[in-house]
Amino acid sequence: MDITKNKMVSVTYELKYDDADAKLIEKVEKDNPLTFLFGAGKMLEHFEKNLENLSEGDVFDFKLTSNEAYGPVTEEAVVEVPLQAFEVDGKVDDKLVKIGNTIPMMDSYGNKLHGIVLEITDSAVKMDFNHPLAGEDLHFKGKVVEVRDAAPEELGESCSTDSCSSGSCSSCGC
Repeated sequence: MDITKNKMVSVTYELKYDDADAKLIEKVEKDNPLTFLFGAGKMLEHFEKNLENLSEGDVFDFKLTSNEAYGPVTEEAVVEVPLQAFEVDGKVDDKLVKIGNTIPMMDSYGNKLHGIVLEITDSAVKMDFNHPLAGEDLHFKGKVVEVRDAAPEELGESCSTDSCSSGSCSSCGC
């Protein structure tokens, strides 16, 4: 069976930076493959394009530019959040709000975001909401371990679940 829209797909892979060092970012193995509904818009568009029409047992090896993956690093994603936003009972949790920490947040539309604390002042917290892999070219190498028809409940879940919009990288903390 080929990978096409509304098929459940399971893959194993190694994800590395596409540079001279080729440092490993994530390894997904057969005992816990990445399984997703193909064409539901939950994965990176170009990740899916590279898997389309492959079958169970096929291997893949492709690169995504940063623009095909998580986009460039943008200054617009670095914002100052009022320190008051982090207060609970009038106090800021110093263990949570510290430089280098990743804090789960929500925008005014209810979208979940993860921001890295860059700086803390008396009145604000400077945070970076760029995806951790923004600006990076990526290299995926792996194997299709299963392709099957999606069950009706899996088709329904694709429209209603609150899943990670960052794509295939589960190590990003999504």
